Amino acid sequence: MKKGIVAIDLGGTTIKCALLSSLGELIEKWEIPTNKSDGGGHIVQDIALTVEEALHRHRWDKQDVLGIGVGAPGAVDKEKGLVLGAVNLGWKGDLPLQIELEKATGLRVEIDNDANCAALGEKWKGAGDGEPNLVCVTLGTGVGGGVIANDRIVHGAGGAAGEIGHMTMIPMGGAPCNCGKTGCLETIASATGIVRIAQEKRAKAVKVESLSPFVMDLSEHDMTSQLVFQYAQQQDDVALEVVQEVSEVLGLALSYIANTLNPTKIVIGGGVSKAGNTLMYPVKTAFQKFAYPNVARTTDLVFAQLGNDAGVYGAGYLLLENSGA
Repeated sequence: MKKGIVAIDLGGTTIKCALLSSLGELIEKWEIPTNKSDGGGHIVQDIALTVEEALHRHRWDKQDVLGIGVGAPGAVDKEKGLVLGAVNLGWKGDLPLQIELEKATGLRVEIDNDANCAALGEKWKGAGDGEPNLVCVTLGTGVGGGVIANDRIVHGAGGAAGEIGHMTMIPMGGAPCNCGKTGCLETIASATGIVRIAQEKRAKAVKVESLSPFVMDLSEHDMTSQLVFQYAQQQDDVALEVVQEVSEVLGLALSYIANTLNPTKIVIGGGVSKAGNTLMYPVKTAFQKFAYPNVARTTDLVFAQLGNDAGVYGAGYLLLENSGA
C-alpha cells in the first residue's frame, strides 16, 4: 500500500519540500536553497538528492510513494511536462522538468504552475473547504492567481490562465510592469505596487507640508507595504488614502474575475494579505460596489489559511489527483 506523496514548491530563493500522506497529513517539511548557478542546471539533481535523503530518513522505499508533485514558477505545458522559461530560476528556454525529474528520481512526476498549486492547496486543506469553484489570488512581490472551475484547474490555451496580476487596470498612463505592459494590477496591488503608490503620495504630501505621521516619520527609503497598513490602522490620512486607492482597484479587478466565473470563494493570500481587515474591509466594499448583484451575493472573499505551505499541499494534491489513487 502506498504510504504517501513527495511535494515540491520550486521558488527562486528556496525549494520547499514536504512528505504528505495520501490523506494530506503533513509528515515532514523542509527547505533547500535554490541553486541558480550554471543556468539552474543543478536544480533537478538537488531535488532528486533531497528526496532520496527524505525517503531514507523515513525508511520508505520508492514503491511506497505515489510520486512527486511539483509547483514551478512561470507557464507550464502540462501535456509535454515543460516549464516555459522560468527566468527567476536561471532557466533559459523551455525545460522538460517532468521528464528530467522522473529520470533523476525513478518516480512518477506531475508538474503545474506554482500559483495553480497554491489554489489546489487552499482548496484541499485550506480556506477553499473543498469547493469545486474558487479563485486564489496571491498578493506578494507580484500578483499571481489560480482558477479552479468544476473541480479542475483552468490552464487555458497557452497554459497562462490565471495571470490575474497582468489584467490592465489603468489603461492610460499606468505604471510600467515587469511584463512589458503598463497599468497592470501587479503595479498597484502587489507589495511593490503599494510602496510605489505610497512614495508618490508621500512626495505630494511633503510639498504641501502635511503633518501626517506617515509622511513625517518615514523617508521613501523606509517605506514598506507593511508600514503603510500599520499607519492606516492608526487612521493616518495619507496611509488611508493609499490603502483606499489600492483596495478600490483590487476590488474592481476581483469583480471582473467573479463576474466571469462566479466562484464560490475568492481566496486572498500572499504577504500583503497579512494586513488583515485593514485590507479586506475596503476591498470587500469595492467588490460589492462593482460586482454584478447575484455574483456579489454568491461569491465570498476570504483569506488564505495555509500561508507558505499552500504550494506544497497543492503539489501533493496535484499528484494525488492525477494518480487514480
